[in-house]
Amino acid sequence: MTGARGNPSEATSGTPGTLVLAGTPIGDLADAPPRLAAELAEADVVAAEDTRRLRRLAQGLGARIEGRVVSYFEGNEAARTPELAEELARGARVLLVTDAGMPSVSDPGYRLVAAAVELGARVTAVPGPSAVLTALALSGLPVDRFCFEGFPPRKAGERAALLRELADERRTLVFFESPHRLAATLAAMAEAFGADRRAAVCRELTKTYEEIRRGPLAELAAWAADGVRGEITVVVAGAPRGAAAATLSTADLAALVAARESAGQPRKAAIAEVAKEAGVPKRTVFDAVVASKPSAS
Repeated sequence: MTGARGNPSEATSGTPGTLVLAGTPIGDLADAPPRLAAELAEADVVAAEDTRRLRRLAQGLGARIEGRVVSYFEGNEAARTPELAEELARGARVLLVTDAGMPSVSDPGYRLVAAAVELGARVTAVPGPSAVLTALALSGLPVDRFCFEGFPPRKAGERAALLRELADERRTLVFFESPHRLAATLAAMAEAFGADRRAAVCRELTKTYEEIRRGPLAELAAWAADGVRGEITVVVAGAPRGAAAATLSTADLAALVAARESAGQPRKAAIAEVAKEAGVPKRTVFDAVVASKPSAS
């Protein structure tokens, strides 16, 4: 493996190199991981979402980048991945950074990680700030179970369809959103999830004008209608237990059990599974199954 002072294109060790995914500050430079400066100095190749921001970051950390710097962003990720994979195959140490937060989390990185794994290269990380986890922790909403949905679709119809699919999700939901679409998205969430569903809008996390606005979705949508600036993360409470059952009729419950039985699942297990997913007592599902059976003449 080559070091930072070597030339990765000339490495011929035959042993795959190392891919390092490094977290970068989401706002406050002081939140940079202590190891980040050292990794910037030691890497043979630094792949950055924005090379200008990378230079400013390195300057702020007092780090000198010795290796080759290349851009790696959504527009060239597919084309540049093979090039970086070749560097890894030659034994290079490749450092991947994005504009803020952890690579691969709604940012470039997945393709390169997959390629590195395929090569047998070592993949490791410099853990760092994450807007997802920071917003979740500050939201005041349950954090024991959650799911990250990234950016909702831009088109209203596609966004509404996605939110309808998530309406019965019990885990806390985390989204990214752009400030100019925030009001429309919050209004769509209020329609799909209910106006009273609790949520939090986390704006400019760790920055000077950090703001956490908590409240019902309808209230947050009205607030956002006046215009909001900055980087936005939205956290929404999961559906309350029994919310799915409110939309499921007796026939619906029986049909769900029947579908599982047709797939080979024993009735008792099917009833228990449907009851758990619908948030209702097993007895309710059992009664629905009994009621669906034709009465003897």
